[in-house]
Amino acid sequence: MNRARILETLSTPVTAPAYAPVAARFTDREYLSIVYRTDPEALRAVVPEPLRVDEPLVRFEVMKMTDVTAYGPYVEAGQAIPVRFGDERGDYLHAMYLDSFAATAAGREVSAYPKAMGTPALFADHSALVGTLDYGSVRVATATMGYKHRPLAPELAREQIAVPTYMLKVVPGYDGTPRVCELVRTRITDLVVKEAYTGPARLQLFEHVLAPLADLPVREIVSAGHIVTDLTLDKAVPVHDYLTEEDAS
Repeated sequence: MNRARILETLSTPVTAPAYAPVAARFTDREYLSIVYRTDPEALRAVVPEPLRVDEPLVRFEVMKMTDVTAYGPYVEAGQAIPVRFGDERGDYLHAMYLDSFAATAAGREVSAYPKAMGTPALFADHSALVGTLDYGSVRVATATMGYKHRPLAPELAREQIAVPTYMLKVVPGYDGTPRVCELVRTRITDLVVKEAYTGPARLQLFEHVLAPLADLPVREIVSAGHIVTDLTLDKAVPVHDYLTEEDAS
């Protein structure tokens, strides 16, 4: 294998890459999203500068990927935090757990999504929509929402999903110090809102050392949404380099 061929390699194993070199298009991506108020100090402790927090809010999401280019179906759950970067409002992606190794590897390596393996689920149980997250054999989150209780305006659904998202990209060097340490930004494109609902909701978080969602405790439920979409994820771009303390934009 010559140098040119090596430089064309996307991921390892070289002869059987962990993920395909294609842009992912999501069809019938289903969200259960619950926004809740949490402890302000706990929130500030996990949000990296130069991002800023205006309100102590967290969004817990479970996303059922019905059909995804190159990856097939999988389910994902995690926490996002509303933030500001300068004058721009968006979400900081704090934690994501999913049941697809290919999507986990691609999310971490190609982009900067904070993905780890877990077992999330999203399903209807009688007249409730239920989202759960297990880490190994242990339950760490249970979310419930009234099933399609009230329509949610498509423009409000779009506002929830299409905001810019920020992530930390950290690549260690061989000496144990960061080789890459950046704040990156991406957003959703080609978004089609197919269905959108709101209604009453509850959320329980259970403590786990390797899935510490409960470190951002639930103080009050603010809102909930159940949304079905088609969308594409845009490429991530760096906006702040921590090794030089400069904004890349």
